Amino acid sequence: MTRQTPLAAAPAVRLRGVGRRFRRTDALSDVTLEVPEGVVCGLLGRNGAGKTTLMSLLAGHGQPSSGSVEVFGADPFTHAPTTSAVSFVRDDQRYPDDFRLPHLLAVAPRFHAAWSTERAAELVDAFRLPGRTDVKKYSRGQLSALGIVLGLASRAPLTVFDEPYLGLDAGARQVFYRQLVTDLAEHPRTVVVSTHLVDEMEALLDRVVVLEGGRVVRDSTVDEARAAAYTVSGPAAAVDALTARLPVLASHRLGGLRSATVEGELTDEVDDAARRAGAQTGPASLQELVLAHGVEPEVGVPGVPASAAARASEGVPA
Repeated sequence: MTRQTPLAAAPAVRLRGVGRRFRRTDALSDVTLEVPEGVVCGLLGRNGAGKTTLMSLLAGHGQPSSGSVEVFGADPFTHAPTTSAVSFVRDDQRYPDDFRLPHLLAVAPRFHAAWSTERAAELVDAFRLPGRTDVKKYSRGQLSALGIVLGLASRAPLTVFDEPYLGLDAGARQVFYRQLVTDLAEHPRTVVVSTHLVDEMEALLDRVVVLEGGRVVRDSTVDEARAAAYTVSGPAAAVDALTARLPVLASHRLGGLRSATVEGELTDEVDDAARRAGAQTGPASLQELVLAHGVEPEVGVPGVPASAAARASEGVPA
């Protein structure tokens, strides 16, 4: 399931030097980025990296402590028409206790001028959402499906999803991906989506923004991100020697074997040197690239930040 990458366009989102401080904590620091119109942008990073804070600013749910936020050329916090052009579905979205699905579908068009009643009905059927159950009694997966219905049916020029798949099984996630592709083909718009399921969504993304500690550590097209790093794996001694003077982002060791994620282009020379040393090389996946950011250096191996290995082996999400 893939999408055709759109041509370059004017920015739908522009942030310049954005900081957001909560008491003594900086949730965002000096964030500068642009998201062109008509693209799907993956907002990636570990829990607490600042993703939800950034999305809230895009939706006009707050003001930055410093810097500027523009959505379609205006401040979403002060410009009401811009606020109405954004649909932000949070992972912890709350609804009135006595609301059922028909209530939400009746209210939603008041907030989104391009709302599609027909599309909403199609999505409700696709996810088999119950109409006679109080929304507060929905399961975690049903709440996520409801958020997807509201986000896609809004037809908002900027649609923002915060972890939209929580609680959805593999089949339901595939429904979401198919519905997203179908909807964007018929009604192109800009989508920003935060996700930990990088491998599943990679084919749907045009751009990626990786946050770590409230800062942007990568902002590029997906193709540029894929070409930004590679892996070297094999006997630990060989990998250590091959990567000793290289910018190693993360390292994983299992017994006498090691795998290192290296920032840079995988060249024929690098590949040949690895083969001669009895090691292997390959392009780093987008998931590996995300996992590689924000790790601490491994004691005793100069230049190799490798607590990512332990975290990855323990199943810690990106």
